[in-house]
Amino acid sequence: MARELFEAARDAMARCHAPYSKFPVGAAIRADDGAIYAGANIEVIAFPEGWCAETTAIGHMVMAGGKRIREVAVIAEKLDLCTPCGGCRQRLAEFSDADTLVHLCDSNGVQKSLRMDELLPFGFTTEVIG
Repeated sequence: MARELFEAARDAMARCHAPYSKFPVGAAIRADDGAIYAGANIEVIAFPEGWCAETTAIGHMVMAGGKRIREVAVIAEKLDLCTPCGGCRQRLAEFSDADTLVHLCDSNGVQKSLRMDELLPFGFTTEVIG
């Protein structure tokens, strides 16, 4: 099942818009209903404004009616293992549980998997979330 997420993230990375950083990233989310939502980083000339691959994927999930993330895969063209940035860790946590899997990928597939609570051990929480 993680292979399917890796492939969606890799395919999304190929469609990124990163003319300033030249740092393509792709992400894919499996939601609680089993649907997969992918995204790539999108940059604008007011760099570093723009948005990350994980943010794009979350936006697709939410707009399609998805509620919770069960697992996510992240890949970057120029890093063997690329973890989500700090902001995206919190964004992912907003829609995840502590045991949501975050798969770190390279060009061959998933190389390491972490639980959300390992990736963001002291993230902001509230009783409203969840």
